[in-house]
Amino acid sequence: MKKAALHNLGCKVNAYETEVMTQQLKEAGYEIVAFTEVADVYVVNTCTVTNIADRKSRQMLHQAKKRNPNATVVATGCYVQMAGEEVLKDTGVDLVIGNNRKKDLVNILEQYFNNPDHQVLDNYIDINHINEFEEMELHTITDHTRAYIKIQDGCNQFCSYCAIPFARGRVRSRNLDSIVNEIKKMADLGYKEVVLTGIHISSYGTDFKDQKIGLLDVILAVHRIQGIERIRLSSIEPRVITDEFARAIGGLPKVCPHFHLSLQSGCDETLKRMNRRYDTREFLAITRRLRENFENPSLCTDIIVGFPGETEEEFETTRAFLDQVHFAEMHVFKYSVRGGTRAAKMPNQVPSELKNSRSDCLLDLENKMRHEYYESFYGKTREVLFEEAMRLKGTDYYVGHTREYLYVAVASKEDLSGQILPCKILNAINHDFVAGELL
Repeated sequence: MKKAALHNLGCKVNAYETEVMTQQLKEAGYEIVAFTEVADVYVVNTCTVTNIADRKSRQMLHQAKKRNPNATVVATGCYVQMAGEEVLKDTGVDLVIGNNRKKDLVNILEQYFNNPDHQVLDNYIDINHINEFEEMELHTITDHTRAYIKIQDGCNQFCSYCAIPFARGRVRSRNLDSIVNEIKKMADLGYKEVVLTGIHISSYGTDFKDQKIGLLDVILAVHRIQGIERIRLSSIEPRVITDEFARAIGGLPKVCPHFHLSLQSGCDETLKRMNRRYDTREFLAITRRLRENFENPSLCTDIIVGFPGETEEEFETTRAFLDQVHFAEMHVFKYSVRGGTRAAKMPNQVPSELKNSRSDCLLDLENKMRHEYYESFYGKTREVLFEEAMRLKGTDYYVGHTREYLYVAVASKEDLSGQILPCKILNAINHDFVAGELL
């Protein structure tokens, strides 16, 4: 029996696809082992969102070959799709599989083992001329709490800094019946929460020519599934949250008040250069809609600092806007040049030292806003979906998330995993956790 090890880098879509590939290998008779162990096959699902992601992807591929020089090292994912020729020349890589071919992993491996001279280039496709959603389905248990469900792939936005449309192709939406059927299976296996994920889920359905359905239709269909108690959305484009959309999901008790809204900058001039299709006034109105329809929702975002042409004045405008919105959590990224994008050729590239100082400034603001959001729940009761045992500061806890995605730790030696229980929120334990008390 061959041993296989997989490693995932990047987004929740990659994580979902890695789980499906793991499932496929198990069903084909492979023994799945940790990536740190000696294996016969290593699969690295790569990411290319930043230069750091590219570097980590290469590092993991080389680590695999170093761990077992005789192993078959498989490179797949977005870095592979973007840097195919470079990866093909890498002596540490044996097989290269582009996006939208991950579902064929087992067959490609079989062909490779049966024919050592197999041309790895055949495993690429022109992702920018593919219209079909790559059907993959997860039907085995990884845990009993949260299941990530891929409903969409690709992006048509072409933000000036982003290479993902070139790595993932155009928008391709999954058939609604297929989504519902997979989630029903997850509910039967004991999952209580699903996260609807994709590269740009706000575009769901825009590629359907014979029917007019969108993200709201998916949410409504999932809401009707018995056994599913929580619906969470991955990162969403702000403009999808119209008054009608906000009122509709605000009336659905299973929808979690936790929204990751991609902002990227709080300065209108910077947003224009980024080719983001909203301004700060529109974004602020969107956050108000959510706060009007949900009680104290968790609003999270991504921010890029040091985008080409970002002056001190523009950065200060962004910092002030972030403070005004008062996010519960922010992911701060230093601008990374991506070859082939418009931003890579823009003048006035910002020096690294300025990116670092601006990043540090926003991380300090993020820490302040996060703890103020924590404090708004102290003394209040929230339901927690418990996930796993953990030891923190010498105490045994069971930890899980509220609907707002607060990470709550309750001192307990009893197995609480998979249960949704009411807890009183007490205080912060550290940067990540708040303490809770079972009621």
